[in-house]
Amino acid sequence: MQQETGQAIWLSNMEQDTADLASKLAGWAQPGDLIALDGDLGAGKTRFSQAFAAAIGVQGIVNSPTFTIIKEYEGDKLPFYHMDVYRLSLDEADELGLDDYFYGDGVTIVEWASLISELLPDERLELHIEHLGGDSRRIAVTGYGERYAGWCRALSGIGAGE
Repeated sequence: MQQETGQAIWLSNMEQDTADLASKLAGWAQPGDLIALDGDLGAGKTRFSQAFAAAIGVQGIVNSPTFTIIKEYEGDKLPFYHMDVYRLSLDEADELGLDDYFYGDGVTIVEWASLISELLPDERLELHIEHLGGDSRRIAVTGYGERYAGWCRALSGIGAGE
């Protein structure tokens, strides 16, 4: 049985547009949700993560966990697990016990997620952020599984797409 998928495009002409997308998704987030982020260096993965964290009530500074790999934050709504797997091999990532986060009590955002795609849950939301120049970004959103496909349908109805 093939799982349902959905797709949406979010055009971001300024940093606030990216933050608006993060805030919208954060409003739908529940324990065990996973958002897989990809895009070139400087595309806005960490900025998206910061806006998402703020929207679920994380206080204080959220920065890239490039060297620490995983950072845990307490939000007013949910715990927030922020990962950056850029410097990990697939084997190293597999040894970290990421499933405890993926299926835990919080919401997880993984930057550079395509590097460990084999370890990610089948049901997830993937965002690929493409830098278009200046402050403009094109964010391709793909949902795997009914829940995330529904998120894509809802985003398509908002009118931020192409």
